[in-house]
Amino acid sequence: MMHNTSENLIQSKNGLTTAMIFAAGLGTRLKPWTDHHPKALVLVNGKPLLQRNIEYLQGFGITKLIINVHHFADQVIDFLKAHDYFNCNITVSHEKEEPLETGGGLKKAAWFLQPHDPFFVINADILTSLDINAMLQFHRLHKPLVTLAVTNRKASRSFLFNDSDQLCGWRNNVSAQEKISIHATPIIPKAFSGIHIIDPAIFELITEEGKFSLVDLYLRLSQHYSIMGFDHSGDVLIDVGKPEAIEQAEHYFH
Repeated sequence: MMHNTSENLIQSKNGLTTAMIFAAGLGTRLKPWTDHHPKALVLVNGKPLLQRNIEYLQGFGITKLIINVHHFADQVIDFLKAHDYFNCNITVSHEKEEPLETGGGLKKAAWFLQPHDPFFVINADILTSLDINAMLQFHRLHKPLVTLAVTNRKASRSFLFNDSDQLCGWRNNVSAQEKISIHATPIIPKAFSGIHIIDPAIFELITEEGKFSLVDLYLRLSQHYSIMGFDHSGDVLIDVGKPEAIEQAEHYFH
């Protein structure tokens, strides 16, 4: 999407400044690498995923970051220190006992994220060309509690939306299991990109404790609050969670 100069100035003035990168996962699909390393440090053309995502966020003026860690946490911390935190304001949220999943991880980072309105969230193993400014424009226009980046690609799981882009359910496309939060016709399945823009008002609504998934939280909240899908089909989007995806990512990210 093209932005004219005056729009760009508005974007940078009212743009996002703060983000969370989820980097605590065990990365079981990337064994044997993850037997000795964290998934976030998987190399794509010699550059770790985590570095690629920090630089991606920097490109949109997002320099205040919290990164959750668990699996080989010390390697992630040492990597950040060795690179002088990439000239960003980076805080590490160390989930020492066990990984808290996406919901628990977000809740633990609330102290850092709460004062900022709104903030961006991305999984460390996602590489994308998504235009964050375009997604933010959508979020500011519709003012949902959460905007979820989605595409119309085939996937093993889908979020389900009504024709106003409101979240109304979730489906496992392999087992056909469904969780419906709002009954709607038609129901439109979209694959989640692992990218969110979240309003900090969400923290007052989280009653879940410990380890829990954002998917379940979003389904619960979608019954009473607006959670919307932002379709960015056509952008490059690679989930570098499997070895074959590394080769695919190296084709697009040099």
